[in-house]
Amino acid sequence: MMNDAVLDPVAFPSPLPVRELMPWAIFGGLLMLLAIYFVGAEEGATSLIPGMYVHEFVHDGRHLLGFPCH
Repeated sequence: MMNDAVLDPVAFPSPLPVRELMPWAIFGGLLMLLAIYFVGAEEGATSLIPGMYVHEFVHDGRHLLGFPCH
């Protein structure tokens, strides 16, 4: 014998308060800006780290995102 089971969801999503979300959004934005700097501008006169180590590490990402490098 089979019994028909019906699931009745009782949990509803609750909205996230902006006060809790804002620090994570700012943190993510700063990380993205830092990544864009290292991929797009970390070479030559604007280089913060001497040598070509960072440039070679992000070289393929630079081409993927359309930044000229050579």
